Amino acid sequence: MFTPMTPNAAFKQSRLLIGGALLLISGLSHAMGDNSSTTPTCPKGQIYDSRTKSCMVDKGGMISDADRTRYAYTLAKAKRYQEALAVLDTLKQPNTAQAWNYRGYATRKLGRTDEGIGYYQRAIALDPHYALVREYLGEAWMIKGRPDLAKAQLATIKTLCGTGCEAYRDLSEAIKGHPES
Repeated sequence: MFTPMTPNAAFKQSRLLIGGALLLISGLSHAMGDNSSTTPTCPKGQIYDSRTKSCMVDKGGMISDADRTRYAYTLAKAKRYQEALAVLDTLKQPNTAQAWNYRGYATRKLGRTDEGIGYYQRAIALDPHYALVREYLGEAWMIKGRPDLAKAQLATIKTLCGTGCEAYRDLSEAIKGHPES
């Protein structure tokens, strides 16, 4: 038997249903490794397109440089460094701080630290306030046995985003964890 609800009770029930659905969707997204700050990885030869929210083969340059750059970083973080560099090679406008930073990250992780440092320096020349590139440059300096230069990057990061930002915390840990610091 149907029991009519007051408008207030109907509103509360709809809020519970919507809230529950959002919680379920959020939980599924988190379990799948997909959240708003990450881009999913695609099979080799495909790039994630934020417009269609899918992996696709880019025919005719339909995927934006921003998506290509973001996806190159996703590949690099997934330890698919050569693929990341290949995606960066397809940029129509490769002279951005993010593109140089991610190229530096991938090359550094491939063991080409000096080359990576050069890319980080290009990124800094384009955007001296970009904390993430300074973190990665500091990590590269630690690899090269130059904690003095890494600490200089840490000091700059502190002026950019304070001691609570991820770039500061990560570089600080890298410096503390290195025997020469």
